[in-house]
Amino acid sequence: MIRDNVRIAGVLLVIAAAIGIAACGGNGNPITVCPLASSSSCGCAPGSLACLAPAYLYAAGIDGKISVFPVNASSGVLSAAASTTTAVATLGMSAINNQFLYISNSPSNVASQATIDAWSVNLSDGALTTVSGSPFSLGLLSVGQGVAANSTAQVLYIADAGRIDAMKADSSGALTPLSGSPYLTGGNLYLTLDPQNRFLFASNDDPPGSVFAFTVDATSGALTPVAGSPFAISSSSGNRQPAAIAVDLTGQYVYTVLPATNQVAAFSIASASGALSPVAGSPFATGNSPVALAAVNGFLYVSNAKDGTTSGYSIDLATGVLTPLSGSPFVIPAGPLVTDPAGRFLFASTAAGMMAFTIDSSSGALTPTGLPVPYSGAGVLTYVQ
Repeated sequence: MIRDNVRIAGVLLVIAAAIGIAACGGNGNPITVCPLASSSSCGCAPGSLACLAPAYLYAAGIDGKISVFPVNASSGVLSAAASTTTAVATLGMSAINNQFLYISNSPSNVASQATIDAWSVNLSDGALTTVSGSPFSLGLLSVGQGVAANSTAQVLYIADAGRIDAMKADSSGALTPLSGSPYLTGGNLYLTLDPQNRFLFASNDDPPGSVFAFTVDATSGALTPVAGSPFAISSSSGNRQPAAIAVDLTGQYVYTVLPATNQVAAFSIASASGALSPVAGSPFATGNSPVALAAVNGFLYVSNAKDGTTSGYSIDLATGVLTPLSGSPFVIPAGPLVTDPAGRFLFASTAAGMMAFTIDSSSGALTPTGLPVPYSGAGVLTYVQ
């Protein structure tokens, strides 16, 4: 009997590894089944929804620091900032494999160079340790902005002046320019990868506004422009300069906010080529001056800077069409937004402090979980688990 139990436990561990989950107290995504016998250290029981890995919310603040907020991965409740690390005001922050955290630093003057700060992440307490060689230069005439991380190829992409920089991370987190980088674009400040790391999209604010699309080499992370790129925001006249951009969790649709016209543009993604086509009815109305967005589990959330609201939409997964949620816009004066990978929680930097909300899986309604954590405000958020 003991031998059988050991054999069963071993098989379950192999299955867990094969589908990409971690054992009790591991550093992966939330575990749905605990593979071993009950563990007092993390509360696992065979077959239970238990044993969630430690989680942290990183906020690059308007105070020029990165604050680390521990997250109760079961309830989404935030704790007060556990530590802070000196940084700079930035539009870009992302993590590779939950191991390394990166932010972009714009130059202080035209004679300077943009850089990337890099830290290793201690998943026991969320503390950051500077990676040897950090900060890493983006070269001459660089103004590093938005950042996206490809954890499959271990490559960091940085929106820059008329280009996208690609930096390869080694096992220590150190960065070196990827062969073929930089890749030419228009005036882009924000970029995003689809969840499968097949395509990269960058919002182009050169009038009248468009979206650049690239295919991503699965092994090297190198970028190749998609035929027809960039793709126009709208066929109608007028300046529709896009800003923050995101891909839905299914990898079928791209959404980008249009602050000047109080709208969000939507594109469908051709699964084979990455080419973009406007979704019927796009662009869709938002609140006043949309500045950030988060797409997860069939819902899209957009924070509106000038009216203190957050708009919520359901995503028709067959068409990409957005429909306002019941009760939207919500009275949530949010700035940057981010969700956990499972799409159970939405985190927002608000006028009341850092806040967490549960996402109703059926209706998309947002419910505060815990009290706001005092905070002076963030420019960008990243969730690590």
